[in-house]
Amino acid sequence: MPGLIAHEWVAAHGGSENVAEAMSAVFPDAAIQTLWSDAPERFPGRTVHESWLAKTPLRRHKALALPFMSSAWTRVDTAPYDFVLASSHVFAHHVGGRDAMGSTPKFAYIHTPMRTVYAADQDSRGAGLLVKASASLVRTFDRRFVNGGVQYAANSDYIRRRIAQVWHQEARVLHPPVDTTFATAEPVGLEAGERELLASLPEGFLLGASRFVPYKRLDLVIATAEQLKRPVVIAGRGPELPALRAQADAATVPVWVVVGPSDAMLRELYRRASVFVFPAVEDFGIMPLEAMAVGTPVVVGAEGGAREGVEAVSGGVVSPSVEPVAFADAVRRAERLDTRNVAGHVEEQFGTERFARELRRWVSGG
Repeated sequence: MPGLIAHEWVAAHGGSENVAEAMSAVFPDAAIQTLWSDAPERFPGRTVHESWLAKTPLRRHKALALPFMSSAWTRVDTAPYDFVLASSHVFAHHVGGRDAMGSTPKFAYIHTPMRTVYAADQDSRGAGLLVKASASLVRTFDRRFVNGGVQYAANSDYIRRRIAQVWHQEARVLHPPVDTTFATAEPVGLEAGERELLASLPEGFLLGASRFVPYKRLDLVIATAEQLKRPVVIAGRGPELPALRAQADAATVPVWVVVGPSDAMLRELYRRASVFVFPAVEDFGIMPLEAMAVGTPVVVGAEGGAREGVEAVSGGVVSPSVEPVAFADAVRRAERLDTRNVAGHVEEQFGTERFARELRRWVSGG
């Protein structure tokens, strides 16, 4: 029998989903199991098995579904498979239950141990009263499924250290794949309105892009632009849109808020920006590497996995603090960098072929 790839849930947009897609490309015969799938186009020609949660309204409410997720994963029968490869940031590493090892090797690729209970200070969802009240219980329960017989991989050294701290397990570092094929390709798929917007943007603008949620700190990108008296573009989508628009309206510099940019639009924004500013404390941080893949320097904060990519390819500056003055100084330094060779370094150290090669080696016992 082939292997089994287990991934939390499948959404149209998401870095962990991109990793699961890459896993499925490396193991084209593997079965795919998820709690529910809202984006069947991500795995064309493949059967994606959904849990019982997919048949309930809970699939539309992750917070309400959370108490049932572990049970859904433990019900999965892993015995028929040659190996199990879990892509986990909540409970997917529970797949098959506590005693599912048997003769089936199990590999857990950890995007992060559940942020809301293990790193609540970095995720606003961890600030809710219910999450706070239950965090200790969830941690105790989750650790019951941490098994020394499982082989763990972390998406960054930052997460490797978190796994050691909260689960007391060793993990190898296997950075996610970064698609760099767009770096030299002509833009395809730009909508008419996007072309008009691109034509209207001034030279030298700063770019901030991510989901519009508080921990991404896009407010700091605007504040940094004000320090430098530079135009700024904020791109993405999410619940913080009204707050960001209000800040943009009150800003002392021109601010463009681009909602729901297409992939082609985002890549053109990377290309045209003077600096990509990324203040979020991320588990890894693919977007800064995408920007560096087109030769745009980046600025990131000192905490989190994003600095690993910046330092590895020498494509940006790590700000010592998340203050507008410090970020403004980092932008000035980033603009003086020679980034002509950075794209090649990104491909070599973080590209999709490198990921496939390292993933095969890991699962094969290398």
